Amino acid sequence: MHCPFCRHSDSRVIDSRTSDDGLSIRRRRQCPKCGGRFSTIETASLNVIKRSGVIEPFSREKVMSGVRKACQGRPVTEGDLAVLAQAVEEAVRQTGVSQIDTNEIGLAILGPLRELDEIAYLRFASVYQAFETLEDFDEAIGLLREDRLHKQERAGE
Repeated sequence: MHCPFCRHSDSRVIDSRTSDDGLSIRRRRQCPKCGGRFSTIETASLNVIKRSGVIEPFSREKVMSGVRKACQGRPVTEGDLAVLAQAVEEAVRQTGVSQIDTNEIGLAILGPLRELDEIAYLRFASVYQAFETLEDFDEAIGLLREDRLHKQERAGE
């Protein structure tokens, strides 16, 4: 890490703290040459491989944007979308890979979105699971109904 004041190529870590979300580390540093102090924020990089082959950094905002379209007209808040995007990022990071395909991110969205809003889930799933017929929708709705029934049975136990 180069010193932002004198451009010296070394620095000493004075203090390290984990961020609130646990996904980054804030380090307080000091330059041994000029004595200047500065902070850095370190995160593990996570890159997305797009269908075109282009690689770009993971973006929670892009997750929220894609899900926002499926949630149009539904009772879903921006806060709900932010929580969902964070859950997706955490799930993707837990895979331990540094590069992930966009389709895998779409599939990682399905579980949290299903819990958030079933209609938005169906809209989103129809794209990422490539629904082609009414039977595909019917099957997905049947699975939602089964899950709802199982949840009700467990709640009644």
